[in-house]
Amino acid sequence: MSSPYRAIFAVPGTKGFSAAGFLGRMPLSMMGIGVVTMISQLTGRYGLAGALSATLAMSAAVLGPLISRLVDRHGQRRVLRPATLVALAAVTGLLICAQQRLPDWTLFVFAAGVGSVPSVGSMIRARWAEIYRGSPRELHTAYAWESIVDEVCFIFGPIISIGLSTAWFPEAGPLLAAGFLLVGVVWLTSQRATEPVPHPRVEHARGSALRSRGLQVLVATFVAVGAIFGSIDVVTVAFAEEQGHKASASLVLAVYALGSCLAGAVFGLLHFKGRTSTRWLVGMCAMAVSMIPLQLAGSLPFLAVALFVAGLAIAPTMVSTMALVEQHVPRTELTEGMTWTSTGLAVGVALGSSAAGWVVDASGAEAGYVVPVVAGALAAAVAFLGYRRLSGPVPEKGRPEDDPHRRTDDDERVA
Repeated sequence: MSSPYRAIFAVPGTKGFSAAGFLGRMPLSMMGIGVVTMISQLTGRYGLAGALSATLAMSAAVLGPLISRLVDRHGQRRVLRPATLVALAAVTGLLICAQQRLPDWTLFVFAAGVGSVPSVGSMIRARWAEIYRGSPRELHTAYAWESIVDEVCFIFGPIISIGLSTAWFPEAGPLLAAGFLLVGVVWLTSQRATEPVPHPRVEHARGSALRSRGLQVLVATFVAVGAIFGSIDVVTVAFAEEQGHKASASLVLAVYALGSCLAGAVFGLLHFKGRTSTRWLVGMCAMAVSMIPLQLAGSLPFLAVALFVAGLAIAPTMVSTMALVEQHVPRTELTEGMTWTSTGLAVGVALGSSAAGWVVDASGAEAGYVVPVVAGALAAAVAFLGYRRLSGPVPEKGRPEDDPHRRTDDDERVA
């Protein structure tokens, strides 16, 4: 491990909560693609598979910020464990209904319940922010580390989920994802020393963290980014099946995540001066441009190379996004603010996976790659339109006035 990464783990407890967060985030990469694989195995209907994945994502988009707002008020332990039990019960119902070939509407009911899975990544980043508040370099490295962990999850998660569902039994992938969630949340919430101090309801009288105009831009942009991710998952599984190697979809998606992982590792070693918002805008544009070569995919090896290159833009953009959230959202609402970006992703995944499923059913897998191209163009357009909100001064109502260490883009320009 390079020295900047080693340094952030000098604080007691950091290794423990980061490891627990890794397990707790595995379902993020396993559940959606596991449901797509399971339903396609059982029914052969990619439209239904995409719609169920979309339902799960939309439910997470609605419930995620509410759960995180409760966490900010009452603490991680008191909120995460009940929310996780609800999610596990919903996963159980979904798998039983799928296995027993019950009516489609039962699948959608339980898929909606799975949305109560807490945003474990936001919980981990909130712990880092609590530890390294006022230390921007260390916090940058910590955010980069968590982006690496995210991508490691996306390297191995789809391989495990798709591999088990295709080689063992269709429900195996989502079932193991539920096991990871249970172990990760229980382990994380048992670590009380690094848990951020909850803030009473009186501190939240101003309303949702989403009132921040900067956060609104980030969430809107991430809807389009989520559509990229959701559509690529669905179309890649269908494309691999058309090529006669459905199980290889997990390897191709792992290469996509590997590109992001490597870029994130390098990005975390660098220390930047200047505007975080500018780095974020460049990252968004790079993600959009990287979708164009997917239109030329005629084989799985070419697709893997194209997705690897596309992945290089992901982690650096995510790190910059978390830094912007930390700049534009009050400290007492940081977990909720970070979860709103996940909500934007979830909404986008819902739209992207659903649209991709329809296109695949109607015109084939290769035609489905037009969906991430359109989503990338929308992401770049929204990023350009909202850039001034992110690069300008933070309004007083969005500034955590109780935190004297907060740095804005203006601060960075003179650093």
